[in-house]
Amino acid sequence: MSGIRSVFVLNTGSSSVKYRLVDAESGEVSASGIVDRIGEPGAEAEDHRAAIAGILEQLDGEAIDAVGHRIVHGGERFVRATVIDEEVERGIEQLAPLAPLHNPAGLLGIRAARSALPGVAQVAVFDTAFHAGLPEAARRYAIDVRLAAAHGIRRYGFHGTSYRIVAERTAEFLGRPLEQLRLIVLHLGNGASAAAIEGGRSVDTSMGMTPLEGLVMGTRSGDLDPAVLLFLQRNAGMTVDGLDELLNRGSGLLGLSGRSDMREVVEAAEGGDPAARLAIDVYAHRLRHYIGAYLAVLGGADALVFTAGVGEHSAQVRAAALDGLDGLGLRLDAAANAEDRAVARRISPAGAPIEVLVIPTDEEFQIARETAAILAEDLRP
Repeated sequence: MSGIRSVFVLNTGSSSVKYRLVDAESGEVSASGIVDRIGEPGAEAEDHRAAIAGILEQLDGEAIDAVGHRIVHGGERFVRATVIDEEVERGIEQLAPLAPLHNPAGLLGIRAARSALPGVAQVAVFDTAFHAGLPEAARRYAIDVRLAAAHGIRRYGFHGTSYRIVAERTAEFLGRPLEQLRLIVLHLGNGASAAAIEGGRSVDTSMGMTPLEGLVMGTRSGDLDPAVLLFLQRNAGMTVDGLDELLNRGSGLLGLSGRSDMREVVEAAEGGDPAARLAIDVYAHRLRHYIGAYLAVLGGADALVFTAGVGEHSAQVRAAALDGLDGLGLRLDAAANAEDRAVARRISPAGAPIEVLVIPTDEEFQIARETAAILAEDLRP
């Protein structure tokens, strides 16, 4: 990797900086943490520059060979990890209308890191890149093609960094070449999505032009009849900003149950709360909808994989998602499913037609790997 080993991975939000110092070969983590509430009264950092300067001070001279930034939206321009220069910065900024909550925050992290670490290579790793090769039929919306082309309206997909490493680790776990596998992967965290992966390539995914489409999430609605928005504008007097707030921050599990954290929803449901029970039912129904769809897209599957916080740790959600799917070859071993271990594991019974697995994701390690790989390419003669 041309000497690129120690990668400072940054995931920058509008008021937070998550960081990890990762060995790009071994995955060993030498430091990690988060600075949040940036700019708020009494916070430990007044802006992102101060936050990153404070983090570097805590690292106390640790070697940093490169910085890898998680950037949510790469549009049609950025289809792989990319070394950051001023032109790339402008490109990320121009894509901000497609990810107004994420790309501007990513830029704050890039600019703060470039200021704090002059001369250290910076790389952008895009959530959308893994899905860049989606088949035309899967990425198109059925709207006027000229309007869509003029405004970049298409399905881009997200969580690609997670899907890439989880697909590879699934192949390793099964001892089979990735090129031979048909996988349905469910990335279930506060943000949630599903992907159909064939031969290591994304052929369909639930998130669309933005991360709002698809599954029920912590505070996002997922799929919704677009006429609902028109109805609320006309009959409830809601503004565009009000609708944005509703769908992105006031819907999903929060809208259904008053709680956005699945652990709290499950606990409330087990305590007899009908709203929490309904939230889980709606969440699981949407999962089954996509599982069935992706079995059709792939023509069957070799494995269904749960990953990310909810997917890796909630036995109740996994059981609810696969309830009634025995006839499709999806079965759970109840004892294996009940375990909560941070390791790759099989939770389907022996001989099941489709393997059901839990494969932990590691997006920061994948960002470090892609950062080192793209810089190694740049250094080749």
